[in-house]
Amino acid sequence: METSVLMKPHHFVDIIIHLGAKTLSLQPHPYGHSWHKVAALLLTNLETNLILTPGADDICHGCSHLIRGICNDIIDTSWRPRAPVSKYLWNLTLDGRWLDLLNLNSGRCLPAFSFCELLEKYWKRFPSVYEELPVSVVAARQQNLRKGLDFIKLHYL
Repeated sequence: METSVLMKPHHFVDIIIHLGAKTLSLQPHPYGHSWHKVAALLLTNLETNLILTPGADDICHGCSHLIRGICNDIIDTSWRPRAPVSKYLWNLTLDGRWLDLLNLNSGRCLPAFSFCELLEKYWKRFPSVYEELPVSVVAARQQNLRKGLDFIKLHYL
């Protein structure tokens, strides 16, 4: 039986980044979202199909900030002043950029390992997605993406 998850592109990228940084937590979060469940599923089965969306995804399920399908959380803009305060708008921006960079559309369904292959192809263009963040933060996240992709290649593909 095929497994599918509704997935924001930046959420999947964040999982790979945290894997590369060795900071991936599979413990429940106080917000109540399903990050830990979805990350665990993906790491045990990279054949899981990702149905891409810029909207609320399966990770958002159960989050105390998800109100009628919209995230009402705010982000700390003190270190990223060019980013919107609204996490909803920030996420839409990131996911739109990821979809454009990877030449994908909302609603596209592809296995997680295929998304990793696309990230492998385009990882050097990572800074173009996060132009509002400080260069040093982008560089560190990009290196952790690289490490996460290397880990996946070594252990899963």
